[in-house]
Parts: sequence; structure tokens; C-alpha cells
Amino acid sequence: MMLAGDLDGATTLAEFFASDAFSKALDTYAAGKNGADRRAVASMWSLYYFSALTIPYIVARRFHQELSVDMNAMSIALGEDGLPRAFGLADEGAWSEASDDDLLSFVAPLVRDHLTPIVQELKNQGGLAPRLAWNNAAVYIDYAFNATAQGKASEAGNWASRALFEEQFLPDGTLNPFRGCLRHETDGEQTICRRKVCCLRYMLPGIPSCGELCALPEQRKQ
Repeated sequence: MMLAGDLDGATTLAEFFASDAFSKALDTYAAGKNGADRRAVASMWSLYYFSALTIPYIVARRFHQELSVDMNAMSIALGEDGLPRAFGLADEGAWSEASDDDLLSFVAPLVRDHLTPIVQELKNQGGLAPRLAWNNAAVYIDYAFNATAQGKASEAGNWASRALFEEQFLPDGTLNPFRGCLRHETDGEQTICRRKVCCLRYMLPGIPSCGELCALPEQRKQ
């Protein structure tokens, strides 16, 4: 994420998804994947998108900086491969006195102002099932929040972001789209985090497996 004025080659997100720019971006990425399934292409594209969006947003909230994630006030720039390269923001955000460990409150505006319409565009233009798209976003929110956890929440066996995957509702009263997206399972002496829905990366040539995180048992050792 960077200030929009410093981001070369950017397009507003509203224009990007309203025009044929998003579909062309998927075509550009697909061109190097030997005609792979459009859903798998859209899923991998969304992984880059969600990581670039949610990781800096969650980390900033941890340090009391609230970045605006209203998609109507943001821009996007792509790499030559058609994948998201950076987001442009109108400003540096605002200082927040709110708790730095209330993940559900962090996520509510992210869901409302950005993720919900993007998940719909991924379905409309990429054929991606919404439950898969939400699962793709979930892994990066989980990563960012856990990586910045302190104290008991960061100790082995604790799961700082557990509430996001167990609570039925977000603080604003809307249904929590991340409920059940990730789960922790015991495998011998290990506790392993696993997705509910596979991201389809196994359908793309040259893309490694996500290992034990995968929802499909047969793909975990690939």
C-alpha cells in the first residue's frame, strides 16, 4: 500500500472492475498457465490481491493506524503478469485509540467497504465461488493477526485469531463470512491450521502446493 499520488500506472478500483480491465488482467495471467481453468486463475489472482490488501491493513490496525479500505477511494496497479502489484490510498489514515487486539472490529469495515463487492466481482468475472474467495482472504488475515500477536496469544497452542473463525456475527450485526474458513487440527504432536475450501492452485502448472494448509488430503504432500 502507498499513497495514490506515488503509485505509477494505477487505475481506480471502481474503474478497474467496472471496465474490462479485470477480465484482461486474468487473461494476461492465464496466458502463462497453458489454458488453465479460469476459476484457478481467478483464485490465484485473488490470493495476490487479498495479501496486498489485508496484511498491511491488519498490521497497521495493530499499531493503532486505521487505513481507509473503501474500494471507491482506492486505486490499483498491476505487474506485467497481470497480478496485483500495489494499492493506492488517498491518505495515510488516522490514529485510532481502539484496542489493538479486537480482530472482529478490524474486519467489519474491511468486509463492508471492500471485500464484499470484490468477492462478487470475482464470482461475476472470474467464476470464483464466494466461499472460496472468502477462504482466500481469511488465510492472510489469520497470518497477519497471529504474526503480530503478543503475550499468551502468541504462544504455541494458542490461536490469536480464533474468534474470527468461530463467531457467527461481526460486531456490526452482519453475518461473519469467515466463520469456519480455517480450523486447527491435531496431527500427532502437531497442531495444524487447515483451510475449509481448496484454493485450486494444484490446477496451475508451476505453482507449488500450500502443504498441510490445503483442504484436500491428497494435495498436502505434493
